[in-house]
Amino acid sequence: MKTELTAERFGSLLVALDVDRERAGERYEDLRRTLIRFFGWRNAPFPEEHADESLNRVARKLDEGVEIRDLSSYCYEVARLVFLEAVKSNDGRRDPLPPDYENTPEPDSTVEALEREVRLDCLDGCLRTLPADSRQLIVEYYRDERRGRIDARKTLAAQLGLQREALANRAQRVRHKLEQCVNRCVRKKSAI
Repeated sequence: MKTELTAERFGSLLVALDVDRERAGERYEDLRRTLIRFFGWRNAPFPEEHADESLNRVARKLDEGVEIRDLSSYCYEVARLVFLEAVKSNDGRRDPLPPDYENTPEPDSTVEALEREVRLDCLDGCLRTLPADSRQLIVEYYRDERRGRIDARKTLAAQLGLQREALANRAQRVRHKLEQCVNRCVRKKSAI
């Protein structure tokens, strides 16, 4: 069953994503790409269509006045249901799945990839909650690898007028705060 996306429904979805129209558009595209990967990992036919259908259903619910607390998690849940519907309907666009498909555990790589995607989504959201100076510090602190990282940290410490140990302590405090935020976010998304 295809859900029609009207301008009003799409507007409701954008407002739920972010009050700033440009950021809402970016978040919409990010969410759509994530859902396309979600369907792709499950070898669903036409992942783009299923991602669009999932977002259309969420937009319809928002337009109907349904209060959604965690939009990303809600979208994942709707996508899961859309996928199960696609498996059951098997509209002839691909070979049918085995009858016990729903009881077959997902391969570890798919589960791990989805968990990684959720963690990255949480990390992105948590980074945006940090003050700009803390966000810049943590990004710069972990930017390079090996020898480049050592040199970059020396430069960063000099720019901030800090000893390397003080920079490391400050980065550790920001990292701890960031890790707590990401873990809360992941637990919240996993509970839904």
